[in-house]
Amino acid sequence: MHVGYFGSKKRTCREMIKKIIKYVRWNNAITTVGTKNQSNREEWLKNTLQKIPPGSRILDAGAGEQKYKQVCTHLDYVAHDFAQYDGKGDGKGLQAKSWDQNKLDIVSDITVIPEPDASFDAIMCIEVFEHLPEPIKAIQEFARLLKPKGYLILTAPFCSLTHFAPYHFYTGFNRYFYETYLPANGFEIVELQENGNFFEYLAQEIRRIPWAAEHYAEGSKCTRFESLAIKICLSMLERFSKKDTGSSELLHFGCHILCEKK
Repeated sequence: MHVGYFGSKKRTCREMIKKIIKYVRWNNAITTVGTKNQSNREEWLKNTLQKIPPGSRILDAGAGEQKYKQVCTHLDYVAHDFAQYDGKGDGKGLQAKSWDQNKLDIVSDITVIPEPDASFDAIMCIEVFEHLPEPIKAIQEFARLLKPKGYLILTAPFCSLTHFAPYHFYTGFNRYFYETYLPANGFEIVELQENGNFFEYLAQEIRRIPWAAEHYAEGSKCTRFESLAIKICLSMLERFSKKDTGSSELLHFGCHILCEKK
């Protein structure tokens, strides 16, 4: 075979790679797939809390650093936590590094909160269930604490990486968990929203690859080609996510639930 054949093939490959790089660089500038887990949740929570009548007494169960107190200014806010996590945990998985819980109103196990029956108009428990050994008992305690027609606001991951270990007992919960255990404990589900979809979730984790490689693969860094491959994957997932027709039934970030005590 003529040598010129290989030369033309190489030129063609180089030209194709240049076109791909140019396309990905342009497309990646507007690619947000896999980046809206937290912002979606916080927007939903903010809007949901606005539905609670002003002056209502609300319990933030598992409040931690009281991140959401700022969106409860129209409510009588009470912060609760078990206050044993210090930000470092056992050093495994994802840790917060520092954790300030000095301004809690109630310190107790979430399944035995020292408040009278029917003492709250609303309870929110945000991204906490995966950290509870017995989340169903927590639901039962919320039912005890809420007044009739009181609101329960829940979010938790569908699938999560190990974080805040050793206080990480479940990777996540799907809609069937809530649809089973909330009605069984006296709650009517008013809204159940699945945050994100299969493609969004994959994109979120693909974006972690450089960090994970550095921390768990002997400080490895992605090559230029590997970084390009990540961008190509994100571009693909962005395109698929825009055409999504229900892949959240397979995988998503987590459920957002508003329910009412019967």
